[in-house]
Amino acid sequence: MSTFDWLNSEAFTAFGQHIMWSDMVGNIVGLIALALGWRRSMGTWPAQLVSGAVLVAAYASAQLSGGVGKQLLVIGVAVWGWRQWTRGTQRAQDGSIAVRFATWKERGALVAGTALGTLAVGSLFTAVPELSWNPWPDAYIFVGTLAAMVAQARGLVEFWFAWLLVDIVGVPLAFSSGLAFSGLVYVVYLALVLWGLRDWWLRSRQTATQQRPALEGAPA
Repeated sequence: MSTFDWLNSEAFTAFGQHIMWSDMVGNIVGLIALALGWRRSMGTWPAQLVSGAVLVAAYASAQLSGGVGKQLLVIGVAVWGWRQWTRGTQRAQDGSIAVRFATWKERGALVAGTALGTLAVGSLFTAVPELSWNPWPDAYIFVGTLAAMVAQARGLVEFWFAWLLVDIVGVPLAFSSGLAFSGLVYVVYLALVLWGLRDWWLRSRQTATQQRPALEGAPA
């Protein structure tokens, strides 16, 4: 049995739903990645890489091309985000990743990019039915995930709001696609997102407080 075949074999059955190894393992690692992101740990990015690689097999078995594309995108953006946290994102005084709310310009760019991206990807999925049997929800999750990860890489609190919006569609889509474990994990994601949002929100206020004395002491 190949690795792909094993990943897409049944792990167990729960409530009449067949749970695949790829669906279970990939989403558990995804939960770990989200928890590490909450803690602002660099480990969030390699965990997202592993989760994305395993979930490619899960979505391929369910013939969800949009899901496969999303996970390939997750892998690519995780590499970029890892680089951002290593070299680009601002650090707090204690050396940890600094978090903040986006400026209105950054929010506008995220919203506009997500809307235009969803229209473009949804139109592509509609024009090429082989890519997705449910084009608009797939496109919404595909682009919403990208927006969330970009915001995370930049240390923006809006990262958590983006994940909330993805979860709203991701939960019913996963259950309707037969990926029951993914659906259950999305529910757990929701709890982690709410806790992470609270933590980053409070830390963004601490960052602003720390930066204010430095700005006040700067020469005019």
